[in-house]
Amino acid sequence: MIDRCPICDGDADVLDVVDLSKNCEERRGIQLPPSGTPIRFSRCGGCGFCFAPEMYEWTPEMFARLIYNDEYILVDPDYVTTRPELSADSLMDMLGERARSIRHLDFGGGQGLMCDLLKDAGWNSISFDPFVDVDVDLPSLGEFDLVTAFEVFEHVPNPRELIRRLSERIAKDGILLFTTLLSDGEIKPGKPLTWWYASPRNGHISLYTRTSLGILADEFRFKVHSFSSNLHAYWRGRPAWGEHLLPPEV
Repeated sequence: MIDRCPICDGDADVLDVVDLSKNCEERRGIQLPPSGTPIRFSRCGGCGFCFAPEMYEWTPEMFARLIYNDEYILVDPDYVTTRPELSADSLMDMLGERARSIRHLDFGGGQGLMCDLLKDAGWNSISFDPFVDVDVDLPSLGEFDLVTAFEVFEHVPNPRELIRRLSERIAKDGILLFTTLLSDGEIKPGKPLTWWYASPRNGHISLYTRTSLGILADEFRFKVHSFSSNLHAYWRGRPAWGEHLLPPEV
């Protein structure tokens, strides 16, 4: 079976089939009972993007019922407090007093703890999560100098739509700062999908390579830089408040 890559529209062959219960915490000994639901992952031969085609067709209600339910904390215990606290500390370290001059949106911010911590530190920060803020119209929030999307990209079933929505909220000289762990060297054609990050029970259904992030950046006229295998930035202009974050212009 050949699927179409949602990033570059190339041919994507079936890589492996795993059980829905495959989760990130298995590396720490958390084993869930098999669900009996097979999840197919396909990999693009062109850009290397790996994704779960059937889960791309799920409704938001299905994700809420089968993934983001009361048992989600078993497979992602850090999402409630640990990750928001660490992310807030990291952003404050990166921007310091410069943050007081900017408007910040955290997309996919859950219950908004990270933004609450940033606001306590003097930030003009707003949280928006599609599964939490269902009655909020995202465009009504306006434009932002800084948009963050931490642990979001791997969860979305339509990467292009995600980037479109975020790009419309970023000011002309704004920056999109996001995390997602790159699969370069971890996912290979003809090899079983054993990588811990490829975990459908966590909602990890979109797994990016550097190439695929670059293709999305080009499509939406962004420049792209990866600070590490997990932290990345898209931007167009070079804001004074964020100049120190970006690599030197070539």
